[in-house]
Amino acid sequence: MPSGLILASASPRRARILTDLGLAFEVVVSGADESMTPGEEPAAAAERIAREKARAVAALGRGVPVLAADTMVVCDGRVLGKPGTAEASAAMLRLLSGRTHDVVTGVCVIAGAVERAGVERTSVTFDPLDEAEIAWYVATDETLDKAGGYHVDGRGSLFIRSIDGSPSNVAGLPVTLVRRLLREAGTRLLP
Repeated sequence: MPSGLILASASPRRARILTDLGLAFEVVVSGADESMTPGEEPAAAAERIAREKARAVAALGRGVPVLAADTMVVCDGRVLGKPGTAEASAAMLRLLSGRTHDVVTGVCVIAGAVERAGVERTSVTFDPLDEAEIAWYVATDETLDKAGGYHVDGRGSLFIRSIDGSPSNVAGLPVTLVRRLLREAGTRLLP
């Protein structure tokens, strides 16, 4: 099947979402720097990074629309990246326990000369977690490669009391925003 879209992301969760939508796509990782600049707000950073990823891949001149996204988990103004260690995972889960945090995703679509971008924000509330629950979850290794140290579609769903906003945003790709941006860019891959 020919590719109708390039996903400028190595995220298996984003690829799964596009697959579940029935879209034909190809993954091309951008290699763009995903660092925030000093004093940059998370929403602005997520959109800027998504734009940079999309531009880097669009510059390859493949002739199909490019979709890029960048997701940040924000609690008390602090950006929670991918923990990388069991200790960092446990610390993040303690911070999120019994609290509400935001998941912010910047999305960019480039189709030909048209570039469209936007940001989706979703609030997620965790139930309080005890140390045994944190230790169990960290031991699953599900926490290590996820922003914020949890997976909304995995075992982490056990701890989520509520989601206010786009559920797919929490998984890393807000599909309603993607649909709108694709349409604004003149591409109708989705209904």
